[in-house]
Amino acid sequence: MKVAPNPEPLLTPPAMASAKLRIERVVKTFQNATQTVEALQPMSLDVQEGEYVVLFGPSGCGKSTLLNLVAGFEEPTDGTIFLDGKEVKGPGNDRLMMFQEHALFPWLNVIDNVMYGLKWERAYRFRFRARRKRAMELLEMVHLTEFARSSIHELSGGMKQRVALARALAPDPQVLLIDEPFPALDALVRAKLYAQLQDILVRTRKTILSVTHDPHEAACLADRVVVFTARPGRLKTQIQIDLPRPRDINDPQVADYARGIAAELEDTNEEEFGTKP
Repeated sequence: MKVAPNPEPLLTPPAMASAKLRIERVVKTFQNATQTVEALQPMSLDVQEGEYVVLFGPSGCGKSTLLNLVAGFEEPTDGTIFLDGKEVKGPGNDRLMMFQEHALFPWLNVIDNVMYGLKWERAYRFRFRARRKRAMELLEMVHLTEFARSSIHELSGGMKQRVALARALAPDPQVLLIDEPFPALDALVRAKLYAQLQDILVRTRKTILSVTHDPHEAACLADRVVVFTARPGRLKTQIQIDLPRPRDINDPQVADYARGIAAELEDTNEEEFGTKP
């Protein structure tokens, strides 16, 4: 297992030139009338095109905050985020999020949920048949074509998350952001979703940035795991996952990586609570 120390700065000129997504010394502080919370210390990170990067760390360390900054839902207190060399200044269809909840529209059926985001895409505007064709292709990719006309309430939890994945992929975003959509699902359903997500990754070469608390999920899905310190979050280390795809969550090699990732989290917790010698 390859573990990289926390270099400063993280970025080098060649990496900056080629990165799909560049996070440059980003800081985030939340402030209200009674308190100030420093969520992220200066954070620098490159994500290459077609790379699956997982953000991993203790609860409250700023993983989801960084994801929201990349999505454009929040603005950095300091620092800059670039996508394809252009500064991120707000939400856009070049970055789409899969949330912890599926966030599907209950008044729309499955295919209409997947088609929804295409209405405002130039290539699909006023082209119902093209939108429907694209939606059916994605439902086939997530193995849900037979449920295209089903109501959302008729689906299982895992099926809803697959619909949410198809909807996020429909506008063909440059970066797919995933914020822990799988923890509420049982182990067998999660394993199937991991396999399907890897298949989609191989077929589409989509750039993915995701958040998880599960070291096995990180080892199974990621090309690279970025480990955060406790709040205020900063980059502690990076772990490259050198395993071919598809990966089985129960593979012993995946388990070896998962143990190494979990050990980094244990070290972080010991440092936070002052128990590390």
